Amino acid sequence: MKHRFLVLDMFRGIFASLVVFYHMSAFSDTPILNNDFIRNSDMFVDFFFVLSGFVICYSYQQIDSTANLKLFLKKRLMRLYPLHLIMLLAFLGIEGIKLVLQNHVQINNSLDNSIITFFSSLFLINSIKLPGVHDIGWNMVSWSISAELISYVVFSITCFYLSLKNKNLLKPITYVVIALVAFLLLYVFTNNIKLDYTYDFGFLRGMIGFFLGAFCFYCFSASYTKLSVLKSTYFTIAEVIMVGIIIMAIINGRQFKEFGAIYEAIFFLSIMVFSFEKGLLSQWLTGVKPLKNLGKFSYSIYMVHTLFISLFNVIFIRLLKLPTTAYSFLFIINFIVIYIVASWTYKHIEMRFQLKSANRKVD
Repeated sequence: MKHRFLVLDMFRGIFASLVVFYHMSAFSDTPILNNDFIRNSDMFVDFFFVLSGFVICYSYQQIDSTANLKLFLKKRLMRLYPLHLIMLLAFLGIEGIKLVLQNHVQINNSLDNSIITFFSSLFLINSIKLPGVHDIGWNMVSWSISAELISYVVFSITCFYLSLKNKNLLKPITYVVIALVAFLLLYVFTNNIKLDYTYDFGFLRGMIGFFLGAFCFYCFSASYTKLSVLKSTYFTIAEVIMVGIIIMAIINGRQFKEFGAIYEAIFFLSIMVFSFEKGLLSQWLTGVKPLKNLGKFSYSIYMVHTLFISLFNVIFIRLLKLPTTAYSFLFIINFIVIYIVASWTYKHIEMRFQLKSANRKVD
């Protein structure tokens, strides 16, 4: 099977945009952003984890040599780290500017921007509970990149071992077991079954979603031949139902977040449904070019948005003294700026470093 999973990629772009609006809502006072749907859109991060496990498992069903193991880890690191590092250094520069302006402008110092959190971010271990760390810091979303990278390491070692032992049939079962163990550990450490952890147990949250996504791929692969021949009507119905369930689960996030695994199950099922790309909703989405670009730029949108939301807040709310209700239109301008910057970082940072990695492979 050769699939592009274009619709799933478009959903990643849509959900990354909703995470942007979620962070904007902290500075705004408008029903456009300050509502239950946007207020709980942080849970879309779990969609990213599940989708990542699905796509990675599709691309790497076998890692059968140490050379392939090293190549996998190198490619994954080159995919994530360059933009992460550049944004971390940008936030370091912002800290210097804040020191200069602190006597003139009201500065938001709610993040834990310390030496410890800087180095934990630098080495991408900022999703693990560390002594002296009490909150997210610097580029606040980078905890999820840490969780993603840790999931890559666990996945590659597991896949490598099972491939060498020729235990391919055990892979889906093993991935489910890893997800369950991560969930059990999260419960043991926190004494609840929430999933909205970041700087402390975010790596376990990431592993739960990632390895469920890996298992989801095997479910898709096993059922593809039988289900792909069904009429598109069935897929249309399933797609509409899944979108409705997602919207309902996000709107009612205040209650559902107490049972975090609900989101993992919903995103698992939604990826299963939309991976076939046979319903009318999928067909409509693939014809919307701006949504394709959102999917393409989703990682950059996710990584750059907190910086530019903060800058907008300082410029328009702190300096120009606009009311927070101004975000009823500022959110559009802010998102356009984020989108433009993300398109640039995608081309000049993401793609450039991936090409360098590919060239080294050829050499």
